[in-house]
Amino acid sequence: MPDEIVELSGHLIDSFTLSKVLDTILKNNACYEIQKIKVGISVKDTSFARILVAHKDPNRLKIILREIARYGAEPAVLNEVKLRPAPMQGVFPDDFYATTNLDTAIYLGSHWITVKNPEMDSGIRVDRSLKTAKSIKMAQVKRGDLIVVGHNGVRVTPLEHRRGAEGFEFMASEVSTEKPKRVLIAEVAHWMQAERTAKRPTLFVGGPAIIHTGAAPLLVKLIQAGYVQILFAGNALAAHDIECSLFGTSLGVSMCKNTDSGSGHENHLRAINIIRRAGGIRQAVQKGILKSGIMHACVKQKVDWVLTGSIRDDGPLPEVITDMVLAQAEMRKRCRRVKLAVMLATLLHSVATGNMLPASTRVIYVDIEPSSVTKLYDRGSLQTIGIVTDVQPFLIELLIELGIR
Repeated sequence: MPDEIVELSGHLIDSFTLSKVLDTILKNNACYEIQKIKVGISVKDTSFARILVAHKDPNRLKIILREIARYGAEPAVLNEVKLRPAPMQGVFPDDFYATTNLDTAIYLGSHWITVKNPEMDSGIRVDRSLKTAKSIKMAQVKRGDLIVVGHNGVRVTPLEHRRGAEGFEFMASEVSTEKPKRVLIAEVAHWMQAERTAKRPTLFVGGPAIIHTGAAPLLVKLIQAGYVQILFAGNALAAHDIECSLFGTSLGVSMCKNTDSGSGHENHLRAINIIRRAGGIRQAVQKGILKSGIMHACVKQKVDWVLTGSIRDDGPLPEVITDMVLAQAEMRKRCRRVKLAVMLATLLHSVATGNMLPASTRVIYVDIEPSSVTKLYDRGSLQTIGIVTDVQPFLIELLIELGIR
């Protein structure tokens, strides 16, 4: 029966890494033998395991080894990474190694080389002469690029969600409507302050619900206080923010009286038209046309933003990038500078951003819908901390914790 010996090290027991590896082997109808195991005694000690994995189908064995490699299972015998040239532009070679967002290295020339810019759902391009490796998207591949294939010579460092010192942890699930939100928000405030002290940019990803719920002035205060350096959003957030600033409505509903303003449903179109006539958002601010709101604050505070389009967009605003590949490239370029991302009530934008962020970047996702928070975690952004609440009370509490009035 085809087999291979793999090794694991780290906090295998309290992070459930070992159980996840064994479960993966069994669910694929394979068998295993633990040849050696050493369990750490104290909380700080790491563990080690050597496991023989076997399956009657060699192709299925390859799939199993690829899956457990995501938990840090490495072949006991080191093999050089396998490279194959891309057959044509925009196409990976068959059996290319599909990346995760975990820290990754390849074994090349008897040395481990760190893969730059780890990003999920990508390949790994290698430059032999420079001895470098980096994540690359399919659309970026050029014919002849050397791409990693198979799982040999590839090592990932898994995230370790270690248990606390207590045997029982109340509300220890990743997502819960009953978690003490004030404690979590206080932590978010602490992380934001740490990023500002370190002079690193904090990324905010926002949806139009920020405007519809009346939370825009709260986000403006955060921007003015210097806690937001990068903003990712769609046409909708910017359009309704500008609509609110120019007409006092959001989707035609008055933000003061909570009533339909009659023909106000046209206001978002009129707002976009005014900005297009001015030449753009920045020009509208410079000309005194746009005097308040999130986008006004971003211009004044020199916040870097990327606005992306969708099939539903009206207008759109001049700054909106409608080419999705180009939009991804612009977002990806900024994601590489970020160690903290706060995502507010925008599932699709958050999943897209989460796909670009390495696992080492802390992600906070806020949404009133628990399933939306769970989806981001399930799509591979395992570092996500979910807070189930509306964006307005979240921002109110965050301002309090930051000491902003």
